[in-house]
Amino acid sequence: MRVRRVTTGQTADGTSVFVADENLEPTTVSLMPGTEFHPIWGNDAATTLPTDGRAPDAAKFFPPADGFRFLVWTVGPSDAVVPGDIDLAAAVAEIETRLPGLIDHNEVENPGMHTTDTVDFDYVVSGEVILELDDGETVHLHAGDCVVQNGTRHRWSNPGAQPCTIVTALVGARRVTR
Repeated sequence: MRVRRVTTGQTADGTSVFVADENLEPTTVSLMPGTEFHPIWGNDAATTLPTDGRAPDAAKFFPPADGFRFLVWTVGPSDAVVPGDIDLAAAVAEIETRLPGLIDHNEVENPGMHTTDTVDFDYVVSGEVILELDDGETVHLHAGDCVVQNGTRHRWSNPGAQPCTIVTALVGARRVTR
């Protein structure tokens, strides 16, 4: 999939300018065949304006409280399977290198199930995807559907033969222990 990012900013005198116009290469990992991630923008702190348009710090895949992430990602189709001879330790290391912090939130004993301290705004652009919550309840989503994910334990899966593309904004939140 082609993802183009156009970035704006302001000069020291306050003039609005285009800072960048670039195509973003997808990030892929061997443990998630058919899945692509296009991280577009993020910040680990609240953004202050004006900005010169340089990319802020966004070291990990998921944002901390007060941070955010914006990305386009594609969930591989149901026939995309992990090769049987994969070196699991190397594949996990690959995820940590290419998508730092992503694997920290995934449950080893329950692949794909994860919980993050974020509010996620998801919009299905194309294809279909299943969103499953921790009680096993699911919802089948199609192009045009959106989800507000409020820090719940969940997993995504694509039941179809075509990739499913989703636009997501993740807003860091503080989890309060009751």
